[in-house]
Amino acid sequence: MVVRVAVAGASGYAGGEVLRLLLSHPEVEIGALTGNSNAGQLFGSLQPHLVPLAGRTLEATTPEVLAGRGRRHDVVFLALPHGQSAAVAAELGPDVLVVDMGADHRLKDSADWDAFYGAPHAGTWPYGLPELPGGRAALEGSKRIAVPGCFPTAVTLALFPAYAAQLAEPEAVIVAATGTSGAGKALKPHLLGSEVMGSVSPYGVGGGHRHTPEMVQNLSPIAGRKVSVSFTPTLVPMSRGILATCSAKALPGTTADAVRAAYEKAYADEPFVHLLPEGQWPATSSVHGSNAVQIQVAYDASAQRIIAISAIDNLTKGTAGGAVQSMNIALGFAEELGLSTIGVAP
Repeated sequence: MVVRVAVAGASGYAGGEVLRLLLSHPEVEIGALTGNSNAGQLFGSLQPHLVPLAGRTLEATTPEVLAGRGRRHDVVFLALPHGQSAAVAAELGPDVLVVDMGADHRLKDSADWDAFYGAPHAGTWPYGLPELPGGRAALEGSKRIAVPGCFPTAVTLALFPAYAAQLAEPEAVIVAATGTSGAGKALKPHLLGSEVMGSVSPYGVGGGHRHTPEMVQNLSPIAGRKVSVSFTPTLVPMSRGILATCSAKALPGTTADAVRAAYEKAYADEPFVHLLPEGQWPATSSVHGSNAVQIQVAYDASAQRIIAISAIDNLTKGTAGGAVQSMNIALGFAEELGLSTIGVAP
């Protein structure tokens, strides 16, 4: 079954990445490519690495274009800035699978949305993190999918096995390094090469990052009580990737063997999550361009803390790869179609 797919926001990083993956998907035909400020431009001038699509012209993001104009689109990916997806999605019919790679439909609590985004809450869609307990069942047959944020993907996958096994206190401390592509393609002075190269800097400190409530939302049901999250992201001089160092106070009686066993159980059958052999640590270079997640876990007995470290490509598993993986499940395709665990090195 071949499905026809449109991508809104195709000129941005997330839009370009989902198209890179879809070009290798055996069951996908790529339809409309849309953008607003870039409408009318030759696509190859905006995403020159996507050679098979170079001769296309970017169209305006309108309901008519995304519907298909005579040849309907079965799937629409929304790679739009936060706050812009909901209005577009509302114009698309219930028979179309809409995959939102923005934040508009991730949060369940409207108060959290108001506090961190300052706009009306658009509601909550099934959440596109299949590895969570019940995650795949929630996506099967769905016509609406909210793709997780990149940091919540890395952090949730690093910590949830510890909470599922009832090994950790409901508090987590996370420091995560990320590359500049997470901020999008729009020009920003602090992301200029001369500002970023040779420098590491924190941002969103003190609970100010928008992904914090999403992490709380993911981990709390698994822990059985609200998990407090102290999250500090840091910007590092690389284009893509996240390395999340996550820790939580261990419950009494926790042992290193119990921690290791919990992670082995959680990820034994996951196609994209790889628990590394003991002594080997995740690296962003190892997952570059792939949908793979590398995880390592340790128990610090002196501090009585569980330390879990994950590495993902923020544009692949953290955004577009997670979107394609979720689409595959929703449509009944093999979950791995169009996706790879093979990175690019050096």
